[in-house]
Amino acid sequence: MTKSKYLVRIAEPRDIQPIIEMCRSVYSDSPPWTEEQLKGHQQIFPEGQLIVEDLVAKSIVGYAASLIVNWDDYDWTTSWRDFTAGGTFTNHDPLNGRTLYGAEIMVHPKYQGSGIGSRLYVARENLVRSKKLLRIRAGARLRGYGLHAPKMSAEEYVTAVIKKKMRDPTLSFQLKRGFKVLRVIPGYLRFDSESLGYAAVIEWMNMDIATEKDLRHFRASSFHQTDS
Repeated sequence: MTKSKYLVRIAEPRDIQPIIEMCRSVYSDSPPWTEEQLKGHQQIFPEGQLIVEDLVAKSIVGYAASLIVNWDDYDWTTSWRDFTAGGTFTNHDPLNGRTLYGAEIMVHPKYQGSGIGSRLYVARENLVRSKKLLRIRAGARLRGYGLHAPKMSAEEYVTAVIKKKMRDPTLSFQLKRGFKVLRVIPGYLRFDSESLGYAAVIEWMNMDIATEKDLRHFRASSFHQTDS
């Protein structure tokens, strides 16, 4: 068997500057993570900060940042800024939380389409299982919505993506990974021109520990149950 040239591992202090540079490449119009923020993430919840390293090129090509939250402390319209305590992750709550909140996943533009994102999602799923957490939740930035906003609502756009009548660069990938849409919300990333601030709250359930009560709540909370 050919050994993979990609390694998924926990981010280390030496990875901070490469992460910042990758962030500039991915989000050229937005400020990147700061060195102070990334150091804080690694100190607060090291297992939740994952990178993909190209062992041949000796470069960082993917990054995922997450924290554990008690979902009951928030509501459906909570913004990314509030879910991450302004990007600091100081609201990380491993004692009370059952939810891994996905704050960030990015892949270097030169490596998109190479399976890097899937590797990071698998690593997150494994983290949830190892921590015996109930689920992953995140806000899927609706990157394609801005182009269609003049002719449809965000809810109509998400419905079309779920039914595979349209493709969204972020949400379509996450649906393939087994995520379900729970809500469509405004103001998630207020200054994001591609999404116009809209996001889909998505969930992946850890079926290893989910009870029937959890599943009933999941079905009752789903986008189609509440917006059909």
